[in-house]
Amino acid sequence: MLLAHQPVQIHEAVKHGVDLQLSGHTHGGQLWPGSLIAAAANPTVAGLDRYGDTQLYVSRGAGAWGPPTRVGAPSDITVIELASTRA
Repeated sequence: MLLAHQPVQIHEAVKHGVDLQLSGHTHGGQLWPGSLIAAAANPTVAGLDRYGDTQLYVSRGAGAWGPPTRVGAPSDITVIELASTRA
């Protein structure tokens, strides 16, 4: 598992065989037109995606950057439960 502030690290994570990367930084786009910039600069803005054998989860976070406003990108607090695949 890799904790990386920005989701753009996913490409390095895939090269190194990381199973799961957890990131933030994007605030889910927070508000328009920032959401367009966030989508252009990051492979995933919010939620779970798969890149080859690597999963990437990006949290929108609980706070805001700049103005304390969110439009179309509600804040979130994520709980991730890790479980072994071994019996």
